[in-house]
Amino acid sequence: MPDYEGWLLVMVSVTVEKLGELAVVECEGRIVRSEAAFALRKSVTSQADARVIVLDLSEVNALEGGGLGMLMFLQRWAQDHRIQLKLFNPRSFVRARLEGTAWPVSREVRSSLVRLG
Repeated sequence: MPDYEGWLLVMVSVTVEKLGELAVVECEGRIVRSEAAFALRKSVTSQADARVIVLDLSEVNALEGGGLGMLMFLQRWAQDHRIQLKLFNPRSFVRARLEGTAWPVSREVRSSLVRLG
């Protein structure tokens, strides 16, 4: 993996925990490159038997266009499979990226945000 100006570019680490019909997909790192977005897609779409999928974004420290586009894709995929997709505890800059998009599906993603109280 390349090292630019002393910073190692870390991809996303994804772990999945199943609790009955609930799947919790925990993401950590950066969702900025295609490989990271595709890893996220594979982890989420492999949970097709879940009724609810919670994406824990609390440890995501970068989200760029490819990752944002993948979240939009996953929201549509979940709807098509009658699965509730919830975004859990995204950091403020991730929330700002989601709220800043003009894509029509973004309203659905924003409405699925779950915030810690």
